[in-house]
Amino acid sequence: MRTLLRHLLDEREWHDYDVFLPRFQQAARELAEREGPDSLVRLEPAKRTFQGWYYGDRRPNVDARRVLVHLLGHTIRQLWTPAPEDGGAQEALSQFDTAAAHAESGVELNEMRRTGAMAARRAMDFAMGAERGQVGEDTLGFLGDEVGRLAEAYPKAPLSEIWDDLAQSQEEAFRLLDSGRARPSQSRDLLFMASALSFMMAKGSHDIGDPKAAMIQARTASFCARQAEHTGLMAMADGLKSLISYWAGRPQDALHYAQQGTAVAEVLRGTVSPWLHGLQARAAALLGDHETVRAANERALTLREQVVPDELDELGGLFTYPEIKQRYYSVEAAVLLGQGDASVARAAEEAADGFSDPSDPNWAFGDQAGAQCNLALVRLYGDDLDGAAEAVRPVLDLAPTHRNNGIVVSADRVRAALTRSPACDAVVAQDLRAEIEMYRPLRSALPS
Repeated sequence: MRTLLRHLLDEREWHDYDVFLPRFQQAARELAEREGPDSLVRLEPAKRTFQGWYYGDRRPNVDARRVLVHLLGHTIRQLWTPAPEDGGAQEALSQFDTAAAHAESGVELNEMRRTGAMAARRAMDFAMGAERGQVGEDTLGFLGDEVGRLAEAYPKAPLSEIWDDLAQSQEEAFRLLDSGRARPSQSRDLLFMASALSFMMAKGSHDIGDPKAAMIQARTASFCARQAEHTGLMAMADGLKSLISYWAGRPQDALHYAQQGTAVAEVLRGTVSPWLHGLQARAAALLGDHETVRAANERALTLREQVVPDELDELGGLFTYPEIKQRYYSVEAAVLLGQGDASVARAAEEAADGFSDPSDPNWAFGDQAGAQCNLALVRLYGDDLDGAAEAVRPVLDLAPTHRNNGIVVSADRVRAALTRSPACDAVVAQDLRAEIEMYRPLRSALPS
C-alpha cells in the first residue's frame, strides 16, 4: 500500500533518508520548544526505521508520531491512509479537511461537556458545603454517586482525568467522619465510602510508581473497612496490598497478603474470592512455585462457579473481577513460569481478544495492555518474533498518560525476553528493545 505519508514525502522530494532527517529533527525541536518534552530534541529515527515508515511496513512510536503530525500537517490515521490516485490528491486532502472540521466540532462538544461537568461539580460542592453543620442525606447521596462514578471510570480513563476528583472525594469523606455529626448508620456508610476511595487512591499511587504512598492508602482502606465491619472491603484491601507488592517486585509479600485476604474472604461469595486466588497464583509464579500456582488457579475456577454478585460487584469497575480478567491472571501466572505450549497460547489469545472491545463494560486499558504483553511473551517462547512484535505494538502506542506502573513493568518483561530470545540480534528485536527502553514516561499515568 502506498500511503499518504509516502505520497507527501515523494511530493516534497524527502524520500531520501539524509534529506528527510534534518527536516524531522527541526520539527522535533520546534515541538519540544512549544509543548515538550525536551527528549524530543534528541529524537532521531534510524534509517531502517524511516524506511519502514516510508514503505508502510511499520508505524512510529508515540513521540515520533507527534513529530510527523507537526511536520506534515496531518494526523497519523491520515498519513497511513492509502494515497490518492494521480490527479486526485486535492480531492483526497479536501476530504481530510472535511474530516478535520468534523473533529473540530467534536472538540467543541467535548469542551462543552467539560464545562458542564465542572458546573455539576461546583453545584455539588455548594450543596455539600451548605450541609457542613450536619451530615444530610444529599451529602451522602452526592458522595455515594462520586464513589460509583470513580469506581467505574478508573479502569477506562487516564488517571489524570479523575485524580483531583478522587482526592477531593476522599478528603470530603474524611471531613464528614471527623465532624462527629454523623449518625451511626451514616458513619458506617461514610466508612464504606472512605474505604473505597482510599482503595482507589492506593491504586492511583501505585499506578504513578509510588508504592510507599500506595501502601499507606491501602492500610487506610483496610482500617476504614474494619471500622465499617465490611468483610468484602477488608479482603479487597489485603488483595490490593498483594497487587502493590507484586508489581513492586516483592513476590513473597504479595503471596502473604493474598493468602491473608483469602482467609478473610472465606465466607464471601462475590468475585473478590477468585481474585485473591488469582493474586496468589501470580505471586507464586514469580517465586517459581508451580504447585501453589496450580492449586490457586484450580480453587479460583471452583469459586468462579459459586459466585453470587455482592455489593462490591454491583459497584463495578475496580471492585469486581470479571471472568475475562481471571483468564488474564491465569495466563500471566503461566507466562511467568515460562510456559508457552498450545493451551497457554490459546488462552493468551482469548485473554487478549477479551479485552479488544473498549465498549465492553469489563474493558480496562491496563488489563488489555497486560494481556497483550503476555501474548507477546507466549509468542516469543514459540520463537515467533514478528507475532510478538504485533502483540506488543498496541501497548507501545499507548499515550504517556495511560502508561501506568503495571503496564511499564509488563512491557519491560517483553524487553527482557527479547534479550534472551534466539532472535535477539534481529533488527525487529533490536528496534523493539530500544523502543521499550524509552517507554517509561516522565510521570507514569499522569501528564508529562
